[in-house]
Amino acid sequence: MSSQEQNNNDLIYWNTLALFPKFEAKKLKQIADYFPQMKIAWQAPIFEFIKAGIEQEIAQEFAEWRKKIEPEKEWEKLEKEKIKVITIKDENYPKLLKEIYNPPAVLYIKGELYREEKYPLAVVGTRKMTFYGREITEQIVKNLARAGLTIISGLALGIDGLTHKITLKEKGRTIAVLGGGIDEKTIYPSIHKDLVKKIILAGGAVISEYPVGIRPTRYSFPARNRIIAGLALGTLVIEAPMESGALITARLALDQNREVFAVPGNIYNKNSEGCNWLIKLGAKVVTRADDILEALNLELLLEKKREIRAETKEEEILLKYLSKEPVHIDELTQKSGLPSSQVSATLSMMEIKEKVKNIGGGHYVLTN
Repeated sequence: MSSQEQNNNDLIYWNTLALFPKFEAKKLKQIADYFPQMKIAWQAPIFEFIKAGIEQEIAQEFAEWRKKIEPEKEWEKLEKEKIKVITIKDENYPKLLKEIYNPPAVLYIKGELYREEKYPLAVVGTRKMTFYGREITEQIVKNLARAGLTIISGLALGIDGLTHKITLKEKGRTIAVLGGGIDEKTIYPSIHKDLVKKIILAGGAVISEYPVGIRPTRYSFPARNRIIAGLALGTLVIEAPMESGALITARLALDQNREVFAVPGNIYNKNSEGCNWLIKLGAKVVTRADDILEALNLELLLEKKREIRAETKEEEILLKYLSKEPVHIDELTQKSGLPSSQVSATLSMMEIKEKVKNIGGGHYVLTN
């Protein structure tokens, strides 16, 4: 049954049981499988929890803890924040996520999360991105979003946050997975609170397995990463040192039998060590968005018409005279009225952005 059809009281008690720190996903699923309703579990004596597979010490600790909790008041916090709850028993629980080892028992959602996302891809990377990482992220994510993929990341500083921003700029769908509560006071990093609002307004989703008020820890981020990888058909790592959360996400994707993609980088740069190591292990090398579309058998999206948008006044002028038919740079200079040095520089930047292609002899064509 769907979350709308579930007894509202049952969701109230799913939430309160999830609030107990020692009831992680595996234990919550044990409880849900043993008791006919979570309300019954909430009121059950200790020995019933032990029968359900919960250790006696944890069951006793829970019995004392629940005396201080008022389930309805905890539920009011969710309603105030407009947070939806979906459980692993719900038929609308994300299909790909349900297939992984130890999927979250409960998901807290702001925005819209679907059972089957449209071509979901995780994009992750270091918080301390280089100029190279920024340029690659902008180039690849832009084209993936334009092709219609759902882009999933972790809202962190650096490449994750940039990934969400680029997807929104291209009017694409993006999902942010947090390592703590998704209520406004708890969102981490707090600098991305406005980004969270933009993701939701654009029709995306912000999700977590952690209830309201639960702040992220160094343990919750690796756990969060299994959700990022689990929601996606594959994971793209753009920049990652050997000791990084992005590399953990990639390893989890491999464990989940999902595709792993990596952008190669300078062998002397620590930010590229993780990506280069993944490539040694067999990750697919990515230098452009089409590499991913081809690997995921999404060739039809390669043919999708992508609007080439001008980002500067010079680009806007040159786009008037560019098409699929080759045109020489001298002709573009003459027709545009721009200085030849400016035409050359603008075309070079447009080529980097995959808007135009130099087919030789100073002739240029649009890439789409």
